[in-house]
Amino acid sequence: METKVIRKLFLGFIQVHILFHASQEPFFGVWMLEELQRHGYRLSAGTLYPILHDLEAGGLLKREQRVVEGRVRKYYTITAKGSEVLEEAKRKARELLKEIGG
Repeated sequence: METKVIRKLFLGFIQVHILFHASQEPFFGVWMLEELQRHGYRLSAGTLYPILHDLEAGGLLKREQRVVEGRVRKYYTITAKGSEVLEEAKRKARELLKEIGG
């Protein structure tokens, strides 16, 4: 059973996942939904896109529109601020895993 606390915790993991992939190469929303599903997260587009918009509004992601097969697709990449946040999240995750024995 998923409680609000667990959902909130997983939201942080999802955001780190998003920033990591945005640091590797530009991605679009449907790809990210599929990637997160491969890691066991069950999100709808109605959940993912507000997360992406929040990360963009916070200056962590930037969005670029590209025409792919005649359709406009929005691609997301990490910003300098997003890279700083990702590096700090990695440090905190390593520290936590060391402490809890992961």
